Amino acid sequence: MPRVLEFLGQHAPDVACLQETKCDAQQFPEAELAQAGYRSIHHSGGRWAGVALLVRDGLDVSDPVYGLQGEVAHDEARWVEATIDGVRIASVYVPNGREVDSPTYAEKLTFLEAMAQRAPQLDVIAGDMNVAPSDVDVYDPSVFEGATHVTAAERTRLAAVMQAGGLVDAYRVLHPEPEVGYTWWDYRQGHFHRGMGLRIDLVLVDAEKIAPRLRSVGIDRDFRKGAKPSDHAPLLVAWS
Repeated sequence: MPRVLEFLGQHAPDVACLQETKCDAQQFPEAELAQAGYRSIHHSGGRWAGVALLVRDGLDVSDPVYGLQGEVAHDEARWVEATIDGVRIASVYVPNGREVDSPTYAEKLTFLEAMAQRAPQLDVIAGDMNVAPSDVDVYDPSVFEGATHVTAAERTRLAAVMQAGGLVDAYRVLHPEPEVGYTWWDYRQGHFHRGMGLRIDLVLVDAEKIAPRLRSVGIDRDFRKGAKPSDHAPLLVAWS
């Protein structure tokens, strides 16, 4: 929580999309976030998952939806969406998938298919996709051969989400390949300091409504450092 408040104070985003909040609904820190100037729209699922939208005071919020039609495990709390000042935004935590051909991998593919069904109703989908869109988004593709996050099935379904919703990868709009900006690094073996990361956190934006207005897309690596960091770094997107 101190790092979240630090982030809000430093960047003052209109909207912050959180994943893996890992708390029960009754424990979500609505009051503390309200003191920081943010309204909370959260879908909380206990110790493992949980997603939220934090909306700066003064912005209009309407029609929140908790959960994704078609997902296998609704109680894991992996999807929340709302209309914020006329922009329909979803915060998502796609299942990890663990091992290829496992039941959890099948659930991940089903979740991505459900996202594609919902995508046409959205302007922004932001969060931990647990999919690296291409090999350039992986520090060493050979290390991940036969593993999740890089399989053709996952990448094809992520591409289908974008195609169905008319969405584009905001980072790639302003940072074409082969440039890469990792958003996740394993805690082990000094992966962060050795540059051994993955780009698996994405903000997908409407190709016509938002993409032409993008001003900046970047990654704040400082929040992967310091006291009690997440293994993910915040992805920052601004449009006019």
